Amino acid sequence: MSRRLILATISALPFLSLLSAAHADVEEIKKKNTLVVGVKDSLYPFGYVNEKSRTLEGYDIDFAKEVANKLGVKIELKPVTSANRIPLLTEENVDLLACTMTITEERAKQINFSYPYFVSKQKFITKKGTVKSLADLEGKKIGTTKGSTSELNVAKAIPSAKVLSFDDYPQAFLALQQGKVFAITTDESILAGILSKATKKQDFEIPAFDISKEPYGIGVNKKNPELLKIVNSTLIEMENNKKAEQIFSKWFGPKSSVPLKKDFKISAN
Repeated sequence: MSRRLILATISALPFLSLLSAAHADVEEIKKKNTLVVGVKDSLYPFGYVNEKSRTLEGYDIDFAKEVANKLGVKIELKPVTSANRIPLLTEENVDLLACTMTITEERAKQINFSYPYFVSKQKFITKKGTVKSLADLEGKKIGTTKGSTSELNVAKAIPSAKVLSFDDYPQAFLALQQGKVFAITTDESILAGILSKATKKQDFEIPAFDISKEPYGIGVNKKNPELLKIVNSTLIEMENNKKAEQIFSKWFGPKSSVPLKKDFKISAN
């Protein structure tokens, strides 16, 4: 599978808040010698449990580790869901969120976002041959996850559809396999990861059309503007020293199970 990813820049997202007047807690993170990061644990290849090592791995996790390295501290990974991740951050149960979180104006009122580090398009998984256009999904049951932008986008794009929201995408895909929903929807990169691990993957497909673009950002508590600066500087360094490209190739390159074409750069301009 080959596709073009165009990473949105800060200038394209003017509502992003890069600074806050509140006190920063970077020194506290260094004092405890641990950066606590909220990640997904069942969303290959962004965050999942490796069955052999029983450890959390993934694209988002590799980016989070680079931030911890920049701070010179250990990393603690805490599984989160789309529904509980922002409350966990605002209540200071995690220091960062690196969990396929789309940057939106509404979310930016609650938390700060880093520069975008990934962009996907929202698409669908359907039974092969059943869907050719968006019109084929009208009036159908469509699965997604609670608290996600996918949930809002599909309700807006197909008002006649009945949206069923699950705790995570594996549950939504199981509902599709069992015939409880007609399709599931989220970002194409996530859907491709789901299919790469599916049995009988030949029975399903991702139709070509999409309903939105989804730029991902690392979430930072508004109380921690200094931490946001460090995250952003880390992302720019990773782009300049090719570390970001290496991580992309590891998870989405031609030798991966979710091949995507890299055609973007992390930018502050």
